[in-house]
Amino acid sequence: MRAVGYRDNVLEDITLPVPEPGEHDLLVRIEAVSVNPVDVKVRRNGSGVLGFDAAGVVVEVGAAVTLFKPGDQVWYAGSIARPGTNAQFHVVDERIVGPKPASLDFAEAAALPLTALTAWETLFDRLRLTPDSTGSILVLGAAGGVGSILVQLARQLTNLEVIGTASRPESRQYVLDRGAHRVVDHHGDLRRALPDGVDYVFSPHSAGMIETFADIVHPYGEIVAIDEPDGLDLLPLKSKSIAWHWELMFTRALYDPASQAQHDILSQVAALVDKGVLHTTLTRRIEGIDAAGLREAHAIVEAGSAVGKTVVVSRPE
Repeated sequence: MRAVGYRDNVLEDITLPVPEPGEHDLLVRIEAVSVNPVDVKVRRNGSGVLGFDAAGVVVEVGAAVTLFKPGDQVWYAGSIARPGTNAQFHVVDERIVGPKPASLDFAEAAALPLTALTAWETLFDRLRLTPDSTGSILVLGAAGGVGSILVQLARQLTNLEVIGTASRPESRQYVLDRGAHRVVDHHGDLRRALPDGVDYVFSPHSAGMIETFADIVHPYGEIVAIDEPDGLDLLPLKSKSIAWHWELMFTRALYDPASQAQHDILSQVAALVDKGVLHTTLTRRIEGIDAAGLREAHAIVEAGSAVGKTVVVSRPE
């Protein structure tokens, strides 16, 4: 099969054997993949096949599979411990896979799994929010991949005031269109922009922000971060008893492989998409799951100013 490998920080076209599914695995024909910051981070170290977000069609199932059958259309975010989705075929554990939303094409679907899982786990696992939860949440980088779905989930499934950060006019409008109650300048003074403070913060960019968080988050408030800046000092949060949570979407696949929680989350998200409650965050589509197409997508993510998600789709055979 065709695949895209990486070595020494370079993406290249390669040929590999079609993988064999294990007991709980699906063999999926990949129709579309999206690129996330984690792809860029992993690419800079080691070698292998990249790719996490994917949408495709099941072509074979393992002996213990119960959730899917050949021909099913699926979407998922994969595992950081296994070869990636930048290939014609991919094996993935059925328990972290969901049914693709019927109302989306493969590209529209591939934009969502990793970010939707991250956003869902942030809101409902880390922060333990419910439909009755009130207060306010600040979503940093709200026009980005995770932010743009987290804004939708928070607005539709809680009673929180949703405040996003963005800087350019087009990204500000994009965040408002996703459902944010208001948008503040991503590069401005958050203390001045939020004089009444907030109860919760979602942070994909925490370096240099702890003092600001200590000022704007209410006593007993909570912060969820997905990045890992060097030398992070959380002590300024102590006087207000502000809780700090880490969110890593890959934790379940790494440490709780028997869990079907991500299958259930993706199934719920698919149902919400098909009801028109949630919307794809696809903003750019590139043709060709090959080295050239993926280099282009990686460059867009590395630029750090993308709105929504970039997806790479397979060419017709």
